[in-house]
Amino acid sequence: MDSSFAPSQALRALIAKGVHFVNPLTVTVAEDVDPDRISGEDTVIYPGCRIHGAKTVICHGARLGHEAPVVVEDCQIGPKVQLKGGYFRQSVFLEGANLGLGAQVREACILEEEANGAHCVGLKQTILFPFVTLGSLINFCDVLMSGGRSRKDHSEVGSGYIHFNYTPEGDKSTASLLGDVPRGVMLDRPPIFLGGQGGIVGPVQLGFGNVVAAGSVLRHDVPGDNQLVLDAPNRSLVKPYVARQYPALVRIVNNNVLYLANLLALEEWYRHVRRRFFESDEQLFGLWLYEGVLEKLAQAKKERLGRLKTLALKMPESIVASHHASQEPEAIRKKDLYQNIEPLLEIFNPSRSEQTGAAARDRFVRGLIDWRNDRGGNYLEVMKNLPDDLKQQGTAWLQAIVDQVRADAWRILPAYRPAA
Repeated sequence: MDSSFAPSQALRALIAKGVHFVNPLTVTVAEDVDPDRISGEDTVIYPGCRIHGAKTVICHGARLGHEAPVVVEDCQIGPKVQLKGGYFRQSVFLEGANLGLGAQVREACILEEEANGAHCVGLKQTILFPFVTLGSLINFCDVLMSGGRSRKDHSEVGSGYIHFNYTPEGDKSTASLLGDVPRGVMLDRPPIFLGGQGGIVGPVQLGFGNVVAAGSVLRHDVPGDNQLVLDAPNRSLVKPYVARQYPALVRIVNNNVLYLANLLALEEWYRHVRRRFFESDEQLFGLWLYEGVLEKLAQAKKERLGRLKTLALKMPESIVASHHASQEPEAIRKKDLYQNIEPLLEIFNPSRSEQTGAAARDRFVRGLIDWRNDRGGNYLEVMKNLPDDLKQQGTAWLQAIVDQVRADAWRILPAYRPAA
């Protein structure tokens, strides 16, 4: 080694424990990195990489920087993950996830097993369920996407796709739910297909098995399953624009409530189901991955709650800008949201979700444990082969959480309840 090169103690420790650095002279491992959280078993770090953060975890078989240098900051990287080039911050990548060069993955992202993307993918506050595949040149922030059964039967986002998550009003209460948690975790739903050179104007809800044609920009919900969606380009239109109108306020609020309810359901799924799989992993790496996921889910909830509150606080200004009479339905709905935002935010306390459907949850978890004990297998193997009756029990438990949250929201904001 060049005598002019002074590696950090952390880098020296990683070399000693067997991490393979293709060219250690070019790699930076910051002193705040804990070498005990990085596996030396078949882990390869290519030239030019920089690794930072006391919470960084790198499991066995990981590959960093194969196509271009990688910067990692406080990420939890599971077994056999490949981050081929780019910037990765405060996110979790579970076994077999991979991204090509030019990726930018910022805080609160969770890529579950074998989720993947090609080159130049931008993510933030994004959750991808197993097998979800992103093409190239994609901006896909503030999305939860599920659907698909395997790497050969997966949800797909075509190249050149954008999730539009910022409005002219400066809002980001725009997270989109593609698929859902209660059914999506069972890994038996038909995949969602988003054709290339298209986009979604969030917040949108989209059902399983839906195909959105290439070039379409989706501006409305398609909650039903197995639909073909073709949104033709808008006709030419020029008209006066008045800010702070929020004509789709009811849909925006309801979609935000639904997204948050699904985050709560996913958190309960990790606490009561996925935790058992992480605990069985070798040494402490599984526990560190599990803790990383819970941290990212907490960040995701905080982000969405903050964005919803920001929206609510704009309602008095919106009433004035829209020239609403005080008793107009639009004015009443806006006042209700502004005046009741704090009680609304309280319904997303995880302690409430913990109690919802507890008996059904416990029956499902016992059945899953018995099934796994009899047959063995990792998370993907167990979920894909779980009997249908058990899957239905699990979905019913998680759906009860979602339904309870929505019912609580409509109790606080009755004017937002959809017509029967």
